[in-house]
Amino acid sequence: MAEDKSAVQPLPAPPLVPLKLKSRLAPTPRQAPRYAVTVRRSDGTDVVLADPRATRALVALMNVHAVNGGAACHWGGPAAFAEINAALHGLMFAVRDREWYEAFNYVNDAGHTENGLYALRANYGFDGLTFEALKGFRSLASKLTGHGESHLNPEGVLLSNGPLGSALPQAQGLALADKLAGNDRVTVAVVSDGAAMEGEAKEAFAAIPGLAAKGRLNPFVLVLSDNDTKLSGRISQDAFSMAPTFAAFAMLGWRVIDVPNGHNLPAVYEALEGAMAQAKADPRQPVCVRCKTVKGYGVKATVESASGGHGFPLGSGEKIVEFVSEIYDGAPPAEFRDWARALRGEWEAKEAAKQARPAAAGPAAPPVKKDKVQSGLARGAIRAARAGYPVFSVSSDVQGSTGISPFQKSFPDRWVEVGVAEANMVSTGAGLSKLGFIPVVDTFAQFGVTKGNLPLTMAALSPGTGHRHLLTRRVAGRGRRRVAPGHDVSGGGQRDPAHRGGGAFLCRGSGGAHVRSHPAAGRCPREG
Repeated sequence: MAEDKSAVQPLPAPPLVPLKLKSRLAPTPRQAPRYAVTVRRSDGTDVVLADPRATRALVALMNVHAVNGGAACHWGGPAAFAEINAALHGLMFAVRDREWYEAFNYVNDAGHTENGLYALRANYGFDGLTFEALKGFRSLASKLTGHGESHLNPEGVLLSNGPLGSALPQAQGLALADKLAGNDRVTVAVVSDGAAMEGEAKEAFAAIPGLAAKGRLNPFVLVLSDNDTKLSGRISQDAFSMAPTFAAFAMLGWRVIDVPNGHNLPAVYEALEGAMAQAKADPRQPVCVRCKTVKGYGVKATVESASGGHGFPLGSGEKIVEFVSEIYDGAPPAEFRDWARALRGEWEAKEAAKQARPAAAGPAAPPVKKDKVQSGLARGAIRAARAGYPVFSVSSDVQGSTGISPFQKSFPDRWVEVGVAEANMVSTGAGLSKLGFIPVVDTFAQFGVTKGNLPLTMAALSPGTGHRHLLTRRVAGRGRRRVAPGHDVSGGGQRDPAHRGGGAFLCRGSGGAHVRSHPAAGRCPREG
């Protein structure tokens, strides 16, 4: 590589005008939310917003339908973001001289909260969404997927999400494009503190204020939900504190507005309203609104959960009546109460059928013991460690799903979590490998083959000696050991393309399966 010192004369060209692309986003709803609250602003005026409790109740109810249909779903994230999104949509939908999407780019990077957006927008009747439509959440016939998929739901999703941190730099591109095109539009990006651990998010944290200071971006507002909680537990306990990262925002060039209680709807609304005004007044300085939130807010059990009830804590309709009631402090709207009772009734009928079946058909055969494919990961690593191999586990938040947790519990001094940062995890493993350790890194298929791809490539160019390698597993093709596509590469109920990949990123070390090794390392001994 060398510096390009060649002289090139600027060439004449027609004006830079983007192609005319018609937005497919649904228009601004013309009616108030079905379940609303009135917020008094500091200037004494009132504004009507969607009730965050209705969002939480609808998420819980639609999640039961998804669970009954065999799909996984999320609760903690949408519960934490309910006030933030209620305030944002109130501001965006208040535009009357044009459609909301002509005034705002709304980017939800926090894919785990997308069902909260479905619930909120159904409350408005946005895009014709009804409460009945929410019952199809995560079914094959519905466009309401577990994460936002723009190609499946262009009326409601501007940018697809799922891998945390991936939508934020795309939002940067939207603000750049609006500046080039001369559009009068504000980009609003909603992110979680987990996403703030990702490399591409950190790049955008620096690039957005840097480019804005040069006058290259349209007004930009970043909304950050900070609750110190991720899928596997508390961020500061499992990995490291993000406080220094957030403290650096002002130094990077962001105007920072702190909201100490992200569930105080009037405070959140005023902070966001002020942020948008400041961003418009001075596009050269983007605004970050950091809201301290509680993951799983609204239900005591999920608030106290180490993961904030990241996944939906109810596996059926058994306890949905109490769940919805608690969200409303014991007095839910009759519509939600009756919906929850109907789901409870369905569960009771199924349980009664189970009880009646053995009496009519005779003694039931003993259940077949089943084991998840992920269990081989920990078993193989444990056997290798006990045999004397220097196995060390490096995780990026999903160790409970990938199956490495038993190894980490068996050898508490032989693992580290680097946070929600897959590329960092793989690179850390490569460094361990170079100095004689056998690192095991684990993540979902899509994250392994995308965010981990460059680190794996570089590791291949820095081979160690002996058994110094990264343990990975490929997805087998037809006729071989097959892994169903999904969130956890073992068919864990996730059906979204954002979580499917061309290969799994998981170690298998038992049951006669050979552990595939990274090209940097040679081969790993078989675990028979």
